[in-house]
Amino acid sequence: MTEYTAKRLPRHTGPAAWNNILGAQSAATPLNDAKTADFVIIGGGFAGLSAARLLTQSQPGARIVVIEAGRLAEGAAGRNSGFMIDLPHDLASDDYAGQGADADRLMIGLNRQAIEFARDAVEEYGTDPNYFDPVGKVNGSASVAGDAHNASYARHLSSLGEYSEVLDAQAMYELTGSHHYRSGLYTPGTVMLQPAGYIRGLGKGLRRSVGLHENSPVTKFTKVGPDWCVHTPKGSVTAPRVILANNGHLESFGIAKGRLMQLFLYASMTPELTKDDIANLGGQSRWGITPSDPMGTTMRRIDTGQGGNRIITRTCAAMRPNMVTSKADLARTTKVQQEKFDSRFPQLAGMKMEYRWAGHLCLSLNGVSLMKEIENGVFSACVQNGLGVTRGTLTGMAAAELACGETSDITRYFTAEEQPKPLPPQPFAAIGANAYLRWKEWRAGNE
Repeated sequence: MTEYTAKRLPRHTGPAAWNNILGAQSAATPLNDAKTADFVIIGGGFAGLSAARLLTQSQPGARIVVIEAGRLAEGAAGRNSGFMIDLPHDLASDDYAGQGADADRLMIGLNRQAIEFARDAVEEYGTDPNYFDPVGKVNGSASVAGDAHNASYARHLSSLGEYSEVLDAQAMYELTGSHHYRSGLYTPGTVMLQPAGYIRGLGKGLRRSVGLHENSPVTKFTKVGPDWCVHTPKGSVTAPRVILANNGHLESFGIAKGRLMQLFLYASMTPELTKDDIANLGGQSRWGITPSDPMGTTMRRIDTGQGGNRIITRTCAAMRPNMVTSKADLARTTKVQQEKFDSRFPQLAGMKMEYRWAGHLCLSLNGVSLMKEIENGVFSACVQNGLGVTRGTLTGMAAAELACGETSDITRYFTAEEQPKPLPPQPFAAIGANAYLRWKEWRAGNE
């Protein structure tokens, strides 16, 4: 008998602000009894809900159960910055360029399939279109080095036949209300999500045909004859096929142990801006700025359609193999984020943030995902490498296809990837990674 037992369960630092600003959800339905199904999906984020939706399309009438440890949009899916990016976005590079022209063209095509899949879901389920805003994004530059990164990325995009537009300092000011940026590089294909709203919309639509159980952390799953029995504290689901859509918590079950980098990114959100704040700020009511240096500071502004007139700041990263942040992490990032906010918006300097939080990411040393059949009947849709929205959607789609014995360009892409490379032993891996991350943050400077 094969058994996978969870060594740890998800723990979160700070509130999931994107979810909080939308107000209360309807009551959860925990798993409180024994069920049988055709497919059981562990994890209700981008990967898990995308897998569930694809199964409803390809396997009409199938019994599908999704099990989420907490509430929808309270975990990592409600803690990211909401950029659904179509273009190469390699966080390990200096300018986001990927692995060469052919590989990048392939990845762009796959990313756009994920975006269309998400767009169709928004339309089918009647999700508020404010939560899926196809406005593109800007790589903001605040230094000569940042200008060089953007110029390099623009040349790379041009070689791929992709459009981009350089914005000067005045255009950046008119967009953001900030004189911080020297220039920007606009690309039109990114969709700006209200990530919690999008996830809640998926969940609402899927509940019509899928059993969705929240507040039900999976403690183990066990091989029982030809099937797998997935256990929670108060219930179980027996099914022949299990999809693991729990990203870094794949390692919690002993899978890919010593091969996954467990990182946290930190973010903060202002209270709702007053009329005076908005007048002093200027700029447009919605925008998204990724830094020209991948280790810089991401900024977003949202409006009432997405949960209120607010500004989100995301910066700082730390590797935490135990998947738990520390008080020291939060104290450091609180200080840094306030400095980043104040330097960009001196007209709002000193504004106390209403929300601060950490979001869990999982990366591999060689930048690959883990989308494969782990063993007979168990499929992984994990390791999103900091690209949780688009990559999570793709791995969820691929795992669902794989579980149905189907193939596509998506499944072929992921199954052809190498396995995640082993990390150096702990604590050396964490010490080295955190030193490297701090150096990269320092080098990013004003970006």
